[in-house]
Amino acid sequence: MRIAIFGLTVSSSWGNGHATLWRGLCSALAEAGHSISFFEKDVPYYRTHRDLGQPCGYALQLYSEWSEIQDRAQTAVTECDCAIVTSYCPDARPAADLVLENSKVFSIFYDLDTPVTLNALGRQGTVDYIPSYGLEPFDLVLSYTGGNALRELQNRLGAKRVAPLYGSVDPSTHHPVPTDERFASDFSYLGTYAADRQQQLDELFLKPANQCPQKKFCIGGALYPPDFPWTGNTYFVRHVAPPEHPAFYSSSKLTLNVTRAAMAEMGYCPSGRLFEAAACGTPIVSDWWEGLDHFFEPGKEILIAKSSVDTEHALNLDAGELQAISRASQERTLAEHTASHRASELISLIEANA
Repeated sequence: MRIAIFGLTVSSSWGNGHATLWRGLCSALAEAGHSISFFEKDVPYYRTHRDLGQPCGYALQLYSEWSEIQDRAQTAVTECDCAIVTSYCPDARPAADLVLENSKVFSIFYDLDTPVTLNALGRQGTVDYIPSYGLEPFDLVLSYTGGNALRELQNRLGAKRVAPLYGSVDPSTHHPVPTDERFASDFSYLGTYAADRQQQLDELFLKPANQCPQKKFCIGGALYPPDFPWTGNTYFVRHVAPPEHPAFYSSSKLTLNVTRAAMAEMGYCPSGRLFEAAACGTPIVSDWWEGLDHFFEPGKEILIAKSSVDTEHALNLDAGELQAISRASQERTLAEHTASHRASELISLIEANA
């Protein structure tokens, strides 16, 4: 199958969760014999922090302005079997117009940020990357989150056929590696700063750090403000590039997952970081949201924290208990949540709805 994708970025993982997912998914699709072209606007922010050159197995089409790429994009769409437009694509609207003009192409809109999309729609009445005519003309609308998000895409944006396509992990990239002293910690958190995660981060990470001064805590990520409330035993690593994620997780005795508020409210919203940490054999503490038990069994494959007390309890579990949890989550992830699994799901959804 020939697939054209118009997305936010695959070339830079700086300050976004799209790139790592697309790298795994595009590679898995290519390995399965599909031909992939990813169109990405070459914006200064990502150009400055680019951590992927020319990818192996699929084509990256960088462009400065839509007018520059329009003819090439039209040719790609004409020659492809399926075209995908994603949330936060800077040229999502003209790309959608181009894709939907060709009735022979199977058209998909993939919202990797559905709760954020729906919140913005409620506040503003419009979203930059959603066509003015909504999502009704697309043959299929995919969502990174499931549950209520799928019904809302139908009710509020007119989507006809909807399905979840959750995050995933590439096991060839994410697997246990030796401890790296730069990241060595008793408890870690990897994520870009977000104001709507801060309350949970305060409660589940920074408060336990204050209460456990003998333990070492490590945060890795970008965009943290100068007034962030660091503790004396909390260490910061500014932006951990995807190739270093395995070392980050493998160097942690335990790691934290915190979900953005808009996504947690919708539920069925597994972050790709959940699957990355699990694939690296690191036991996970996570905030709770509806549907989490669809992906991991609480208490057996993942630990749930609703307060700092729960975090402290997890930090005091013995090594044998933590190892059993990490082994179980790793086995579940490799059996159900890899990029290859998601690639197969995508192709099955296209074939079932075409």
